Amino acid sequence: MTECEEASSRPATHGLKLERNATSSGNVTRPLIRIAAALLFLASCDAFAAPCQFESQGDGRVAAIVDARSVRLDDGREIRLSGIEPTATTKQALASLLVGRDVTLRSADDTPDRYGRQGGLVFIGESDTPVQAMLLAQGEAIVSAEIADKDCAAALMSSEAEARRQKKGNWADLSAIKNAESPDDILAGIGRFMVVEGKVLSVRQAGAMTYLNFGRNWTRGFAVTISRRAVPAFENAGVALKSLENRRIRVRGWVEGNTGPRIDVLRVGQVELLSANEPTGVRP
Repeated sequence: MTECEEASSRPATHGLKLERNATSSGNVTRPLIRIAAALLFLASCDAFAAPCQFESQGDGRVAAIVDARSVRLDDGREIRLSGIEPTATTKQALASLLVGRDVTLRSADDTPDRYGRQGGLVFIGESDTPVQAMLLAQGEAIVSAEIADKDCAAALMSSEAEARRQKKGNWADLSAIKNAESPDDILAGIGRFMVVEGKVLSVRQAGAMTYLNFGRNWTRGFAVTISRRAVPAFENAGVALKSLENRRIRVRGWVEGNTGPRIDVLRVGQVELLSANEPTGVRP
């Protein structure tokens, strides 16, 4: 059970504490402060939940965990959790959270994928917090940046960021974030979803592709590729690709390449600008 779920199940307990302490002279202020703090905490949970309340696409009881990102309901439907990429511990965490639980699926679109799975955000019982956020907050998953809704995407990213700051789960491993200056380390993970940080040394356009180069050797260094059709999304977000030159960024995606590693960026959410004083996620 997450901190938000635990807090939401304790309002009666807080009330009893307040009533008991209020009977003692001069002992009212402290309980009131605790109640106020609890209410603020619950408000922060609700603030997360609000952006991700899409239309309900049905409900059911989880009968089995298919893989690290898919579950099967007791009516036979297979559900794919949108918005996350799994880590080594995601499947186990899903089993602990979901097996035998009643869930609701929410998404903006009920179209199944080519494997017949319904995709969306999964909510346990009456909870307003998606399971994806619970996994991200504990470092048991990575944001995939596939959620198109800006506010919901930002809320999921915030959950991941907090887990990174606290070095929870996946983020306790120093190699969880790759250094763009170590291309061989990135290339070793070809075919995997990775998070990479580094400074963009140059921005170059070749045909319909824009390259963000992190190394001076363009053929062997790490690079991000952005197709021409993806550029308008960056411009609408107020990001000119040329402005990324000499900026530190964090990028996530599937690693490709032969001589040098590449991540093809399809969505704006795959790229995060890092402030000058933000600590680097990993050292080589």
